[in-house]
Amino acid sequence: MTDQPDPDQPNAPISHELAIGCALASVICVETGAAVGKGLFDIVPALSVAWLRFVFATIVLVGLQVLGAAVRGARHQGPRSRTRLTRRTMLALAGYVIALVTMNTTFYLAIRTIPLGIAVTIEYLGPLAVAIIGSRGRLDLLWAALAGLGVALLGFRPVSLDPVGLALVLAAACCWAGYIVLGARARQYWRGSDLVTIACASGALMLAVPAIHVAGDPLWTPGVLAMGLVVGVFSSVLPYRLDIIALGRISPNIFGILQALAPAAAALAGWILLGELLGATDWVALVAVAVASAGATITSSARQHHRLGGSTPGHRPH
Repeated sequence: MTDQPDPDQPNAPISHELAIGCALASVICVETGAAVGKGLFDIVPALSVAWLRFVFATIVLVGLQVLGAAVRGARHQGPRSRTRLTRRTMLALAGYVIALVTMNTTFYLAIRTIPLGIAVTIEYLGPLAVAIIGSRGRLDLLWAALAGLGVALLGFRPVSLDPVGLALVLAAACCWAGYIVLGARARQYWRGSDLVTIACASGALMLAVPAIHVAGDPLWTPGVLAMGLVVGVFSSVLPYRLDIIALGRISPNIFGILQALAPAAAALAGWILLGELLGATDWVALVAVAVASAGATITSSARQHHRLGGSTPGHRPH
């Protein structure tokens, strides 16, 4: 673990409004990438789309790291210090990688049969549970009840949810919770840029054989590869960079509240790009989970702020 300042933070100050815009753009990019990825399911299987996302994200992220190293060399700044490889740092890295790869893979498999907006709404129960469990206050019971109401309302939709897809998206929610907890631990030893690059590269390696086998020749058509690049950039590369910019200017609790807009962004992306229409109860469920997430974020951050005597909480792990 290095004692140097976090190199992932932007050097030049930006306005508060621009930081908020970056946080919102991050949410839109993630859900747009997911919608584009789902649009490929008619050509190649979901597992193969998840693999393409990891592959192209890795290529772009590695390219950015090489470019950054070249810029630092041109400025005679010298190389960055490296994380020392020990049992502790490797275990922290492994936990983060497994959580991220499993989260993204199960989510892509889930949205084969579940509308994107509903899938993200259910998946958001993961970070919501982390926020509520971490706070343990009376007000958190309200947020838990509101989220429970939202999920219960999904049972009143005209078309029932596919059981396999539901199980997969619940698994993705659990992995998202693990990603937050394990990511916070890993971030003590690793830079955020290194973590996400290693995780994407690991996902590309782990899924390579089954993803290539089930897809066949259509996987290598220029159109599919081009859309895979779009998915990788929109779902992984752009959100990561935008989050880094946003967290350099706005507090983590405001950032978390803006992230609670993810279900709505997913529903809109599913409607515009995939023609997925949600019913009235679906939208009520979506809003309930989003409000519960924002409320839990505010409550958790307020308590942490009070415990730390007014200091700013640490960055959200990416």
